[in-house]
Amino acid sequence: MMQFPQLNGFRGAPGLVRLIGHRGARGVMPENTLEGFEFTVRSGVVALEFDVVLTQDHVPVVTHNHHLLNAATRGADGRWLEGEELKVSEMPLSQLQSYDVGGLDGRTVYGQRFPDQVFMSGIRVPTLGDLLDTALTPQGAEMLFLLEMKSDPEFAGDNLAAETLVSEAVNAVRARGLEQRTVLHSFDWNLLEVCGRIAPDMPRSFLTKLPENAGELGEDSSRSVAPDFASLGMPVPQAVAEAGGQMWCPFYADVTPESVAQAHELGLLVSTWTVNEVDDMHRVIEAGVDGIVTDYPGRAQRVLLERGLVWSEDVAQMVAE
Repeated sequence: MMQFPQLNGFRGAPGLVRLIGHRGARGVMPENTLEGFEFTVRSGVVALEFDVVLTQDHVPVVTHNHHLLNAATRGADGRWLEGEELKVSEMPLSQLQSYDVGGLDGRTVYGQRFPDQVFMSGIRVPTLGDLLDTALTPQGAEMLFLLEMKSDPEFAGDNLAAETLVSEAVNAVRARGLEQRTVLHSFDWNLLEVCGRIAPDMPRSFLTKLPENAGELGEDSSRSVAPDFASLGMPVPQAVAEAGGQMWCPFYADVTPESVAQAHELGLLVSTWTVNEVDDMHRVIEAGVDGIVTDYPGRAQRVLLERGLVWSEDVAQMVAE
């Protein structure tokens, strides 16, 4: 069986629950930006979850939706974008990086979801390479990547599109020698099968959200690319294990002690997303998860410390001293 040393940074232990910064620290910093990721790492949370799509010129970039969210994007004139949202895959990198993604329009529903996020200017959508390069600096020496590849529903079933996305992302990782710090991550289980063929040396993380849970405002839905969970014929953790996964990432509302125990019995790690409320943090910790993906790393740190828990070996040593 292949060993995946990068999983050690996502593995929980007695007294230890891993924290993973969702899009950096979206609750307080502009999401999926170098500035947000740097803030998260400096706070002691070194595992980062983020999203990758391709531009028109096939550059992998770090942004969540397939379209630039008007509520989080300003033009060169400083005004929020309006009208039909611009699709990332229809823009070359040079055009994409002409927009400012350093804040949220507080008048919008999406902007109102994160009232504590700082407002910055001159912030650009980073390339995947830009983010990976930070891991080669002294400050980024401990960084780990939970790299989510976003399938475009318009190209569902298009094997060439899937292989192009995976190849470009994997090539960026390999070019920097960061294979052993990267986990490949997706809602699209077919895409994860492609990952297994192209990058067998990188573990795969299977995202899930059961259909009874509502979508989140301002987010691209995963339903069109996720499997039909009702037709799996087996519990989700078992399906993940049979598909060759090493990590299961369920939506926080779907987490139960029973499902986590079953996943662990199958040899899977369990990191749950996106856990932002204190009561939910306590619940998933008590369910036994290995890791918590959160928009508020500082809030999660405080919850863990109040419970006598830590999120890294370094913190455990400091607490012991």
